[in-house]
Amino acid sequence: MPTFTTLRIDADDANPRVARLLLNRPDKLNAINDETPREMRAAVEWANAEPSIHVIIVEGAGKGFCGGYDLSLFGEGRIDHPCQQEQFPWDPMVDYAFMKRNTDDFMSLWRSAKPTIAKVHGHAVAGGSDIALCCDLLVMAEDARIGYMPTRVWGCPTTAMWTYRLGPTRAKQLMFTGDTIDGHTALAWGLANDCVPGERLDAATMALATRIAGVPASHLAMHKMVVNQVMLAMGLEQSQQMATVFDGITRHNPEGLWFRRHAQQHGFKSAVQWRDSGKPIPEGDEARALVRAMDRQRDTGAA
Repeated sequence: MPTFTTLRIDADDANPRVARLLLNRPDKLNAINDETPREMRAAVEWANAEPSIHVIIVEGAGKGFCGGYDLSLFGEGRIDHPCQQEQFPWDPMVDYAFMKRNTDDFMSLWRSAKPTIAKVHGHAVAGGSDIALCCDLLVMAEDARIGYMPTRVWGCPTTAMWTYRLGPTRAKQLMFTGDTIDGHTALAWGLANDCVPGERLDAATMALATRIAGVPASHLAMHKMVVNQVMLAMGLEQSQQMATVFDGITRHNPEGLWFRRHAQQHGFKSAVQWRDSGKPIPEGDEARALVRAMDRQRDTGAA
């Protein structure tokens, strides 16, 4: 079995036709770091190269599925990631290349010839919802939550999957509000394939995976290819290109820079609390003035 730092993958003990890909940073709510996207692609490639495996379950260790990108690195920290440049001027194409690679790595779950099932407990939010929605099927605990809160400020879902999975009306509702929905709502809206009490989540997911795993791998690959081709014909790749460009803009416009400076000065928990509270987010000239004030305060403190 391959070894990774942010996740692990192996065949299920009871059914070797099922691979289990476990996001494995429970102390960080399985938050995405620089290694996570690459390791996910490598894990999916390993499963696809194993003839005995017919289906892949993606799940999270600890309290939840995935809390999104690790804001202690990408938001609160001052490390100059390619997607979050501190130097001026910002280079949008460097940002795009970095985030597009991450999106392509997450989409390895969607491109996989072996069907993928997201098993969601706790939270699958922000970038974590991207991972879940790149899977073919979704099984949720009743009290699990899924959504993309950073649409309120400092983010745009780069996989653009919400519209393709929900349709425009529901997608707009979630993108405009940044709200999360529970398992019951996800099932009612057609986002989830099943919703069960938390104690039954593993059994329900395994039952679905086992049912799928009995189908010849070639048939699964062909049926998946047909459905994926419909999504491609609808413009999925073009939507992802636009969404990834817009994601970079949201992190570097006045509102996005305010969010980053607030996280750096007060901690990402404070920034997220403001973002999700419904309180108006500073924008335009007000955001620029706050950024200048925080930059002066930082520079004075450094001196």
